[in-house]
Amino acid sequence: GSGLADGFNPCAFALLVLFATYTLTLVNAVTADGSPTPSARRTLLGAGSLYVGAVFITYFLIGLGLFSFLSWLGEDHLVARVAAVVALLMAVWMLKDVFLPGWGPSMAAPSGTHGWMNRAMQRGGLAGMLLAGVLVGICTVPCSGAVYLSIITVLHASGGGPVGLALLALYNVAFIVPLLIFLLAVSNRRVLGTLGRWNKANGAVVKSILAFGVVAMSFGLLLSM
Repeated sequence: GSGLADGFNPCAFALLVLFATYTLTLVNAVTADGSPTPSARRTLLGAGSLYVGAVFITYFLIGLGLFSFLSWLGEDHLVARVAAVVALLMAVWMLKDVFLPGWGPSMAAPSGTHGWMNRAMQRGGLAGMLLAGVLVGICTVPCSGAVYLSIITVLHASGGGPVGLALLALYNVAFIVPLLIFLLAVSNRRVLGTLGRWNKANGAVVKSILAFGVVAMSFGLLLSM
């Protein structure tokens, strides 16, 4: 459930909209009614699958690194408490971005992300799509890091081990499910526009829900240890 919720993160969706828009423009095979030709749709879905796959691998490896680092620090409850406090502070920062957007730095993807993505995709081919996915996997962390860290802290506090690794992998599979559904939908430019407008209008609400979820998990961890 947490993976699915994190997959609806406004940052990830906004970057996927950018990817889909660029790809539809690149293939230059959109008909007058706004629907791409079968060839264009196959191109979009094939390139998009590489892109989402690279996001999954990058995001999973980042989580694996954090999970391994906490395991290296030991099973002491102090480690889990510190991680929970960090996740709580990140959640408060997310809420600050929603309610006080002009105050201080924002927890968002770096401002140059769109430019980096465009340059990666302009390289074309397998390498370009994979590089774009890796960049998004890395750049999404500032936006969704609070949710991710809180889940990794829960897994660590629960004992970690092979079960923890399996659950971490499951979380990341759930994380990309909304992106895959979204990818299927954006093969139509009109749907792309509708979803883009929805994301812009509801991004703050989604971000607030995720932040309050992290606050609840963080307090739950702190009170249970």
